[in-house]
Order: sequence, then C-alpha cells, then structure tokens
Amino acid sequence: MSKTSCALTIAGTDPTGGAGIQADLKTFQELKSYGMSVVTSVVAQNTTGVQDVHHLPLSMIESQLNSIIDDVSPQAFKTGMIANIEMMKVIKDKIPYLNAPYVMDPVMVTTSGDTLIDEDARLFLRDELLSMTTVVTPNIPEAEHLLERKIETSEDMKRAAKDIVTTLGAKAALVKGGHSKGDATDFLYDGSEFHAYSVKRIDTENTHGTGCTLSAAITAYLSKGKSLTEAVQQAKNYVTLAIQHSLDIGRGSGPTNHFAPRLEMVIK
Repeated sequence: MSKTSCALTIAGTDPTGGAGIQADLKTFQELKSYGMSVVTSVVAQNTTGVQDVHHLPLSMIESQLNSIIDDVSPQAFKTGMIANIEMMKVIKDKIPYLNAPYVMDPVMVTTSGDTLIDEDARLFLRDELLSMTTVVTPNIPEAEHLLERKIETSEDMKRAAKDIVTTLGAKAALVKGGHSKGDATDFLYDGSEFHAYSVKRIDTENTHGTGCTLSAAITAYLSKGKSLTEAVQQAKNYVTLAIQHSLDIGRGSGPTNHFAPRLEMVIK
C-alpha cells in the first residue's frame, strides 16, 4: 500500500469558505493530499471584507501543533494568517519538529484591503520566520513590504524574488503577478535560477482566496514528492482553472472554484 501524503495548514478561517483554512483544506482534498489544520484565528469575513477577528489562545495553538507532531507527520506544511508576534514565536518553535517543506503565504491584507496582521508581526515574519521557509509566495504589495521598495515591472519582480532569497534568507521566493498589468506572470527564484510561470489574465473579479489556494496547492504537491519547480507549475495550472471557473457567490469578490479541475482535467 502506498504511503498517504499529508499536508498541514496553519492559518485563520473563512466562514464563507473561499479563503483561509477552508480554502486550504478544499485544495488539499482536490489534489489528493490528506489535509490537516491548525487554527490561529477565527475570522468573521466574507466576499466583501473582514467583519471581526478572534485570536485563539497561544496555549491552544501550541496544543494543536503538538497533537499533530505527536501523531501524524505532514510531508509539507504552509502558514497563512499569523496575526501577531506571540503566535509566530509559538509556531517558530515547532517548525523544526514538523521537519517538512514549509510554504509561507505572507498574508498581510485581504483582497478587499483589510489588514490582518500588525506591524510588529510583519517585521517578525520578515526577520525571523522567512529564513525557515522552503518557499515564500508574496504578491507584489507583500513583496514591496518585505523589501520596503516599489515593484512596478517584470524586472522589478525578478529582482525582488532574488533579493528575498539572497538578502532576507528564504530558500526560494515566488513573486506573484496578480497585481501587475498584462499577462499573469509569476517569477520563482529557487536560489540559483529564475523560472517564469505565465498565463493570460482572466477577466473576473472573483479572486477571493487566490493566494491561499495557490500556496495550498504548492504545499499539496510538495507533500506528494514533487520538486519545487514542478509543484509551482502544477499549482499554477490548478489555480488558473479555479479562477477560470470562479464562482459568482456573494456581494463582493467571489471565490475561486476549488473543484474546477474536475471539469477539465484529472489530478495526477
């Protein structure tokens, strides 16, 4: 019997199911990796924005992590929303025990513009957690914050990906082009060379949870033993289909469609 691949998400929630842990678990399921989760914050949000946030006690976050570490080891894990330094410190202490590829989605603001972590936490994420990652997946605004400079062109994106690795210490960086103009091109710097992943931009406003879904897909593919470049390419394919078949749900930016691959392809 083949070994079951397991993927873990450490993040906040989305009761409407388009982002956060709910989106991550849907993605893991669709990509045939057994999904597990550690909740950091319960977020009252929907397609229009964030209405309220409740952070779980640190002891409960630590207990959830211990439950996983003591019993079911993931083959890869990701972090999403980690709201404050205290949470980040708890997670940082547990990362060596997880002992698996680490995908960081450096969640700072929502698609609707709501801030999800405080300034001190952003600095801790950059200075303490980033160097522990296998790959970090910032969009352009997040990369601008990490590097404290504007990013306007494709060359700026490539330079940002390289600097996040060579200056800030990540093993690899994928700077996403969703906020750029023209084709949606993402640039990966893996520590030695660049890789570009480009698709035609899809004309839709339904992009709620896209970043969560992409990073979860990378995590799922890494958990199945794919190389980083393979994982990013297949994750890009997956999220592109999810956007192409996005759902017109809610009064704001609707969610991507996590079961879209069933309509067009067989997940391998």
